[in-house]
Amino acid sequence: MGGRRGRERAPGASANEAATAMGMQRSWPRVIVHADMDAFYASIEQLDDPSLRGRPVIVGPPSARGVVLTASYEARPFGVGSAMPMVEARRLCPQALVVPPRFERYRDVSKCVMAVFADFSPDVEPLSLDEAFIDVSGSEKILGAPERIGLRLKQAVREATGGLTVSVGISGTKYVAKVASGYRKPDGLTIVPPDEMRAWLAPLPVSQLWGAGPKTQAKLRELGFETIGDLAARSPDELRTLLGNTGLHFHELALARDPRRVDGSRPPKSMGSECTLETNIESARDVAFYLRRAAEKVGKRLRNGGYVARSVRVKLKRADFRLLARQRSLGRATDVADDLYRAALDLLPAFGPLRPMRLVGLAAFDLERRDAAPQADLLSAVSGRKRALEVALDRLEQRFGAGIVERASVHLGDRSLDLGSDLDYLRNAGEGQEE
Repeated sequence: MGGRRGRERAPGASANEAATAMGMQRSWPRVIVHADMDAFYASIEQLDDPSLRGRPVIVGPPSARGVVLTASYEARPFGVGSAMPMVEARRLCPQALVVPPRFERYRDVSKCVMAVFADFSPDVEPLSLDEAFIDVSGSEKILGAPERIGLRLKQAVREATGGLTVSVGISGTKYVAKVASGYRKPDGLTIVPPDEMRAWLAPLPVSQLWGAGPKTQAKLRELGFETIGDLAARSPDELRTLLGNTGLHFHELALARDPRRVDGSRPPKSMGSECTLETNIESARDVAFYLRRAAEKVGKRLRNGGYVARSVRVKLKRADFRLLARQRSLGRATDVADDLYRAALDLLPAFGPLRPMRLVGLAAFDLERRDAAPQADLLSAVSGRKRALEVALDRLEQRFGAGIVERASVHLGDRSLDLGSDLDYLRNAGEGQEE
């Protein structure tokens, strides 16, 4: 990544060094931290199993049709990365150890990490299991200079998790803080003072623009924009002509303008679960089987998180890799798995004749806090009884462990032999794959 502006501190920098650096800084209207755990899933596996430490580790299903959820830093020099087909990852790094994901463990560690973040500020906005924004504005007298805050945060995470590392970016806006956290991964700390933000961003590639996916990046390069500074140098009117409102958004980011506040009350955009299958399926009955499994997982996560959903989306991937999706609004907000499942079934006719499918997924979206939803809008009498049953199952699982009691419908038949990779996910604006 081009350029090395901004104050950077190695994890072992002393408090005196940090305080001296702060003395040279101008005032910070806002102090925004972006903390991003390093290779989160893989690092947890290496933490729990010492035999994996120092070795290339890929977290994902052993199935050739699955995808990489994350790779340890020992595997990344071979070109292995998140969302890569497992067969390609194993070709690039045949010596890698493939470890199946343990999402319950990852969620437990995530809760621990988020609790550490909350010790530094009440204003914490999680983006996913492994990253969050933290607004520590006005806390310098208590926590110290920005560099000192970053060092203390890194140490607190290391102690609370038994050795996991986090990369931290600190700046005056959410956008610059997020870019800064990825600047020196792993275990990095990058400080970009407000008066240096625009100059620090200028030499970075357009791939660092928040919201610019691969297609948008290619279009920007076709138009002659290679760096963020290239966008900053053009007029807003010109960028709007070339890119529409997206051009104006990117221009603001390029000028380091991002007025968004850290919002700890913001719910995730969606919660979902999808499964890449070892064997293609094409009957509605088989698709319904996997939708039931996904609905059970999503409903449980909604209840555990205190959320309800107002809409459902079904995602199918055909054998030719074409993605199909259909969605609908629900009659009322719900966290009941059976409601999600019934709504998903209602969407199946909208897909038309089913061709061989390699992936089935379900997502609940339009989320809100359950305690904020009007009580009368939540559940019918029938849904209330269903929810009572599901809550009882949740409590049994909490007491006796995962899988102690499950619906027979999620295990009937021999479909367990067909399972490829399961992926439970939480989506927020700007969120990408787990890093």
